[in-house]
Amino acid sequence: MSLEKVKNYLETVGLGGRVHELSQTTATVEDAASAIGCRPEHIAKTMSFLLDEEPILIVTAGDAKIDNRKYKSCFHKKAKMIPWELVEQYTGHAPGGVCPFAVNPNMKVYLDISLKRFQTVYPAGGSGNSAVELSIEELDSCSNSSGWVDVCSNWIAEG
Repeated sequence: MSLEKVKNYLETVGLGGRVHELSQTTATVEDAASAIGCRPEHIAKTMSFLLDEEPILIVTAGDAKIDNRKYKSCFHKKAKMIPWELVEQYTGHAPGGVCPFAVNPNMKVYLDISLKRFQTVYPAGGSGNSAVELSIEELDSCSNSSGWVDVCSNWIAEG
């Protein structure tokens, strides 16, 4: 089970107590924000793409949208999402629970700069009713991030 893999992985990095199993669904940004009690932009949504037929994950703020021009500028390819029915095969997590932890081997994870405006964010925890409370530094570290990217638009900087 994906949720158990995430819990076990986060336990190994000292963050096992951060996984919250909720009675409500967290499968969408709006559902997750409602279940957790935070603003939607604090949800760290994990999106799955194929880059030269290799799967990658990009974690963005809940209010951010992939900007095709920025994506192509960064990765030199057009954005191509993994088809819904293949997401679990490629990532190790089913749609609604995709997160940047305990993913299939050699999967690259990128973090979008839209997340940097927050101290705390909530990515999924491997199931459609879970969330993980993390600081940006913890997310960067425990996701084994391949780096920060600027591939989103439609988000508003705070401050």
